[in-house]
Amino acid sequence: MPEITIRPIEDGDQEDWRRLWTGYLEFYQSSVPEEVYRETFKRLCDKDNSEQCGLLALQDGVPVGLVHYIFHAHNWRIEQVCYLQDLFTTKQARGAGVGRKLIEAVYAAADAAGSPSVYWMTQDFNHTARQLYDRIATLTPFIKYQR
Repeated sequence: MPEITIRPIEDGDQEDWRRLWTGYLEFYQSSVPEEVYRETFKRLCDKDNSEQCGLLALQDGVPVGLVHYIFHAHNWRIEQVCYLQDLFTTKQARGAGVGRKLIEAVYAAADAAGSPSVYWMTQDFNHTARQLYDRIATLTPFIKYQR
Protein backbone atom coordinates (compact mmCIF):
# COMPACT_ATOMS: atom_id res chain seq x y z
CA MET A 1 0.00 0.00 0.00
CA PRO A 2 1.42 3.43 -0.92
CA GLU A 3 2.26 5.77 1.94
CA ILE A 4 -0.24 8.64 2.34
CA THR A 5 0.92 11.84 4.03
CA ILE A 6 -1.34 14.77 4.91
CA ARG A 7 0.14 18.25 5.35
CA PRO A 8 -0.89 21.92 5.15
CA ILE A 9 -0.85 23.65 1.78
CA GLU A 10 2.31 25.74 1.41
CA ASP A 11 3.45 28.59 -0.86
CA GLY A 12 5.36 26.21 -3.15
CA ASP A 13 2.29 24.03 -3.78
CA GLN A 14 0.46 26.39 -6.10
CA GLU A 15 0.84 24.34 -9.29
CA ASP A 16 -0.19 21.04 -7.68
CA TRP A 17 -2.97 22.70 -5.67
CA ARG A 18 -4.33 24.36 -8.79
CA ARG A 19 -4.31 21.07 -10.72
CA LEU A 20 -6.20 19.32 -7.92
CA TRP A 21 -8.70 22.12 -7.29
CA THR A 22 -9.38 22.38 -11.02
CA GLY A 23 -10.15 18.65 -11.00
CA TYR A 24 -12.58 19.22 -8.13
CA LEU A 25 -14.28 22.12 -9.89
CA GLU A 26 -14.55 20.15 -13.15
CA PHE A 27 -16.10 17.19 -11.30
CA TYR A 28 -18.87 19.55 -10.22
CA GLN A 29 -19.04 21.08 -13.72
CA SER A 30 -17.91 24.43 -12.41
CA SER A 31 -15.10 26.92 -12.83
CA VAL A 32 -13.80 30.08 -11.18
CA PRO A 33 -12.03 33.13 -12.62
CA GLU A 34 -8.26 33.48 -12.35
CA GLU A 35 -8.60 36.08 -9.60
CA VAL A 36 -10.45 33.52 -7.42
CA TYR A 37 -7.62 31.00 -7.89
CA ARG A 38 -5.08 33.62 -6.84
CA GLU A 39 -7.03 34.93 -3.84
CA THR A 40 -8.05 31.49 -2.57
CA PHE A 41 -4.48 30.19 -2.69
CA LYS A 42 -3.24 33.35 -0.98
CA ARG A 43 -5.79 32.91 1.83
CA LEU A 44 -4.95 29.22 2.28
CA CYS A 45 -1.25 30.03 2.69
CA ASP A 46 -1.74 33.06 4.93
CA LYS A 47 -0.40 32.11 8.37
CA ASP A 48 -2.48 34.94 9.92
CA ASN A 49 -5.73 33.51 8.51
CA SER A 50 -6.67 30.70 10.89
CA GLU A 51 -10.24 30.49 9.61
CA GLN A 52 -9.59 29.37 6.01
CA CYS A 53 -7.39 26.29 5.81
CA GLY A 54 -6.22 23.69 3.33
CA LEU A 55 -4.40 20.38 3.33
CA LEU A 56 -2.76 18.28 0.64
CA ALA A 57 -2.61 14.49 0.52
CA LEU A 58 0.59 13.05 -0.88
CA GLN A 59 0.85 9.45 -2.01
CA ASP A 60 4.49 8.40 -2.06
CA GLY A 61 5.37 12.12 -2.13
CA VAL A 62 3.05 13.02 -5.05
CA PRO A 63 0.06 15.34 -4.37
CA VAL A 64 -3.10 13.34 -5.07
CA GLY A 65 -5.77 15.08 -3.00
CA LEU A 66 -6.83 18.23 -1.22
CA VAL A 67 -9.28 19.50 1.31
CA HIS A 68 -10.33 23.06 2.13
CA TYR A 69 -12.08 23.83 5.40
CA ILE A 70 -13.35 26.97 7.08
CA PHE A 71 -13.92 27.75 10.75
CA HIS A 72 -16.81 30.12 11.44
CA ALA A 73 -19.08 31.38 14.19
CA HIS A 74 -22.41 29.66 14.74
CA ASN A 75 -25.42 31.14 16.48
CA TRP A 76 -26.34 27.89 18.24
CA ARG A 77 -22.89 27.34 19.77
CA ILE A 78 -20.25 29.32 21.64
CA GLU A 79 -17.45 27.59 19.75
CA GLN A 80 -16.79 27.98 16.05
CA VAL A 81 -17.86 25.16 13.75
CA CYS A 82 -15.92 23.77 10.81
CA TYR A 83 -17.23 23.66 7.24
CA LEU A 84 -15.41 21.19 5.02
CA GLN A 85 -15.88 23.01 1.74
CA ASP A 86 -13.88 21.12 -0.91
CA LEU A 87 -12.57 17.55 -0.90
CA PHE A 88 -10.93 15.95 -3.93
CA THR A 89 -8.71 13.02 -4.82
CA THR A 90 -7.38 12.07 -8.23
CA LYS A 91 -9.02 9.12 -9.97
CA GLN A 92 -5.83 7.11 -9.53
CA ALA A 93 -5.85 7.66 -5.75
CA ARG A 94 -9.51 6.82 -5.15
CA GLY A 95 -10.14 3.77 -3.05
CA ALA A 96 -6.74 4.00 -1.33
CA GLY A 97 -7.98 5.81 1.79
CA VAL A 98 -6.91 9.31 0.73
CA GLY A 99 -10.36 10.89 1.17
CA ARG A 100 -10.78 9.28 4.59
CA LYS A 101 -7.36 10.52 5.73
CA LEU A 102 -8.16 14.06 4.55
CA ILE A 103 -11.49 14.08 6.42
CA GLU A 104 -9.87 12.63 9.53
CA ALA A 105 -7.22 15.38 9.34
CA VAL A 106 -10.01 17.99 9.28
CA TYR A 107 -11.64 16.25 12.25
CA ALA A 108 -8.30 16.46 14.09
CA ALA A 109 -7.88 20.15 13.21
CA ALA A 110 -11.42 20.87 14.42
CA ASP A 111 -10.76 19.00 17.67
CA ALA A 112 -7.50 20.92 18.19
CA ALA A 113 -9.36 24.20 17.62
CA GLY A 114 -12.12 23.27 20.06
CA SER A 115 -14.69 23.07 17.27
CA PRO A 116 -17.36 20.48 18.13
CA SER A 117 -18.86 20.17 14.67
CA VAL A 118 -17.55 19.45 11.16
CA TYR A 119 -20.08 19.49 8.34
CA TRP A 120 -20.11 19.42 4.54
CA MET A 121 -22.36 19.00 1.53
CA THR A 122 -22.13 16.87 -1.57
CA GLN A 123 -24.33 16.35 -4.57
CA ASP A 124 -26.73 13.42 -4.46
CA PHE A 125 -25.10 11.80 -7.52
CA ASN A 126 -21.68 11.60 -5.84
CA HIS A 127 -22.28 7.94 -4.95
CA THR A 128 -18.66 6.87 -4.50
CA ALA A 129 -17.87 9.64 -2.02
CA ARG A 130 -21.18 9.15 -0.23
CA GLN A 131 -20.23 5.54 0.57
CA LEU A 132 -17.28 6.93 2.55
CA TYR A 133 -19.30 9.77 4.09
CA ASP A 134 -21.96 7.33 5.29
CA ARG A 135 -19.27 5.42 7.22
CA ILE A 136 -17.59 8.40 8.91
CA ALA A 137 -20.37 10.95 9.38
CA THR A 138 -24.12 11.25 9.90
CA LEU A 139 -26.37 12.18 7.00
CA THR A 140 -28.64 15.07 7.97
CA PRO A 141 -32.13 15.82 6.61
CA PHE A 142 -31.25 19.39 5.57
CA ILE A 143 -31.80 20.66 2.03
CA LYS A 144 -29.67 23.50 0.69
CA TYR A 145 -31.19 26.63 -0.86
CA GLN A 146 -29.13 29.28 -2.58
CA ARG A 147 -29.64 32.68 -4.10
